[in-house]
Amino acid sequence: MNAGLYVVVAILVLVLFTLAKGVRLVPQGYKWVVQRLGKYYTTLGPGLNIIIPFVDAVAYKVTTKDIVLDIPSQEVITRDNAVIIANAVAYINIISPEKAVYGVEDYEIAIQTLVQTTLRSIIGEMDLDDALSSRDKIKAHLKNYISDDISDWGITLKTVEIQDINPSGTMQTAMEEQAAAERARRATVTRADGDKQAAILEAEGRLEASRRDAEAQVVLAKASQRAIEMVTSAIGDQEMPVVYLLGEKYVKALEQVAASQNGKTVVLPADLPAAVKGMMGRV
Repeated sequence: MNAGLYVVVAILVLVLFTLAKGVRLVPQGYKWVVQRLGKYYTTLGPGLNIIIPFVDAVAYKVTTKDIVLDIPSQEVITRDNAVIIANAVAYINIISPEKAVYGVEDYEIAIQTLVQTTLRSIIGEMDLDDALSSRDKIKAHLKNYISDDISDWGITLKTVEIQDINPSGTMQTAMEEQAAAERARRATVTRADGDKQAAILEAEGRLEASRRDAEAQVVLAKASQRAIEMVTSAIGDQEMPVVYLLGEKYVKALEQVAASQNGKTVVLPADLPAAVKGMMGRV
């Protein structure tokens, strides 16, 4: 009696264990890849699923949620031989789990390597300035190139973003020195332009002053000519008024010489006695 009970219990346990092996509850956000006798058989979706115990086995559990892949930083050489450091982040989603697990050994490492290689290729065809200022362009090319390659693995690329793209330490130092030299050059050019304009304005000022002085001398000469003509017209043939006018100017000149602080010379006529006699004779 006891032996029969043991057999029944053993059978019951075996049945329960078999049922447990055949029933699979797949959580939401996952798909399970089932192999039958070592060969791919089917893919289980979320919910309750029945498989053949001891014949079918769950080989892989693959998430269907978006996966964030961090692409490590790497040094990239641009077309003009500048070294920059770039890294990225890729967002992928597994559409066909069986292709992802059977099409490539490790799809995460494969995609990381593919992104790094493609990123080097894209930046290598650009100059330094373009690479630093064209993130959207690099992103578009990167997504276009990678999407076709990973689609064979049942994976879609949602998006890829360039996190950092900066010059290397030596390049940053060189760029700072270049910027400082450019600023110094511009300052020198600005000072030179300022000195040039100042010199031009000063020369133009001297030219204008000289022109005005010449015009003034012309005006004075014309005035003197007009005065002489008027005096000549008024005097006619008489000498005494002319002598008187010349003597008056001569006396004024002597007064100016005597009034000067540096005036130590007395100016006398070349023929003083003749002048005195002439003046006495006129009297």
